[in-house]
Amino acid sequence: MKDLTQFEKKVNVTFKDRNLLKQAFIHRSYINENPRTGLAHNERLEFLGDAVLELIVTDFLYKKYPNKQEGDLTSYRAALVNAQIIGSIAMNDLEMNDYMLLSKGEAKDTGRARLSILADAYEAFLGALYLDQGYEVCYTFVRDTILIKTEDVVKNGLWKDPKSLLQEKVQEHIGVTPLYKVEQELGPDHDKRFVVAVYFGSEKIAEGEGKSKQEAEQQAAEVALKVKGWVK
Repeated sequence: MKDLTQFEKKVNVTFKDRNLLKQAFIHRSYINENPRTGLAHNERLEFLGDAVLELIVTDFLYKKYPNKQEGDLTSYRAALVNAQIIGSIAMNDLEMNDYMLLSKGEAKDTGRARLSILADAYEAFLGALYLDQGYEVCYTFVRDTILIKTEDVVKNGLWKDPKSLLQEKVQEHIGVTPLYKVEQELGPDHDKRFVVAVYFGSEKIAEGEGKSKQEAEQQAAEVALKVKGWVK
């Protein structure tokens, strides 16, 4: 784990309570292997950060698009806060992966599960930031990391429900209906994750992962749209 001071410099924030900052990067699996760490895992902070993120994005969209109806705004928001986008931001833009404390098993997984863990860590960091610095600092952080992508999401139609869009495209180009199958169920009951694959006929096109079957299906559809070149 890198020195968190480097992360603070990256996001231009200095924490008053260093333990809050550390906790944001502690995954449950690490605590299971290291019970004497002295700090809790980041799930409570994630719970708080999720609510802060939703409020910030909702407030921003409400003001930016005064003539849009509730349904459109809800779709825009869902596109901006989905786990794949947030996980990618956490991984590539913020390099949060370098600061995570994970179990040895989780540390070896660099695929979809890691993106999900990083999306959760983003929200946990936001929860810690809210407690330590307040709403305005959180707003700036979300603006600079997520809200800057709004124009691209709206312009390219990325706000549309991936499953619905995929069904339209598949029927238009191939003439079949996408079929979704649960491939795996991962983790304990209190933290279950689902891996779902989408098929066109007998051909497996893509997989997605989520905290529910519905979330995993949406992610699988989103990946399939990109695999087939139907969205950028």
